[in-house]
Amino acid sequence: MARVLVGVKRVIDYAVKVRVKPDKTGVVTQGVKHSMNPFDEIAVEEAVKMKEKKLATEVIAVSVGPAQSAEVIRTAMAMGADRGVHVEVPQAEYELLQPIHISKILAKLALDEKADLVILGKQAIDDDANQTAQMTAAVLNWPQGTFCNKIEKTDAGLTITREIDGGLETIKTKIPAVLSADLRLNTPRYATLPNIMKAKKKPLKKVTAKDLGIDTTPRIDIISVEDPPVRQAGATVADVDALVAKLKEGGHI
Repeated sequence: MARVLVGVKRVIDYAVKVRVKPDKTGVVTQGVKHSMNPFDEIAVEEAVKMKEKKLATEVIAVSVGPAQSAEVIRTAMAMGADRGVHVEVPQAEYELLQPIHISKILAKLALDEKADLVILGKQAIDDDANQTAQMTAAVLNWPQGTFCNKIEKTDAGLTITREIDGGLETIKTKIPAVLSADLRLNTPRYATLPNIMKAKKKPLKKVTAKDLGIDTTPRIDIISVEDPPVRQAGATVADVDALVAKLKEGGHI
């Protein structure tokens, strides 16, 4: 296994309270702290571990998004990725970009870079789509291992332990393949200051979706983005009959 491609997404930091724009066209991103998607941090850590175990020779970090997305690529390189590819997309266009677009971009880059493995976070914490890894595997027609809890290299390929609703499932797959990292796959390392400085000198290539021959025409229109309804206060009832009456009154039964 020679080369690992890792997807990293810039998202609103998990500790930030997300606010809806007054015009309800989206969420406020200006002046808001952003960071690498936590599941993508796990994907980067796994790829770097593979390199440290001599299972991979090169780790390439890829991000699709506006100019600021270069920040998370630099973070990935500070964690141990060798180089980066930034597919720059204007902010206005990026807001309507969907997993199908990202999947086609990643698939094209995987082929161009001759990657043997694509590792992504299982989902991004902003849209929670959980679609990109599966779609990328479909576009490439490669086997996939999603919700990875453990990844082991074998002579025949990979043995993967997956997290499923009923517990854990073990599968075997050949390489090349697309994997998605789950929460318990590993604990990502912190980027140290010396490595952050070294990352600034690592190569970062910029391309556009058009350069890759990928059509990013929006397939959706955002009609309205709204806050979830405020939760109403609870109430105490005297008995079952009163409970049933309350439920009927609220139109729940």
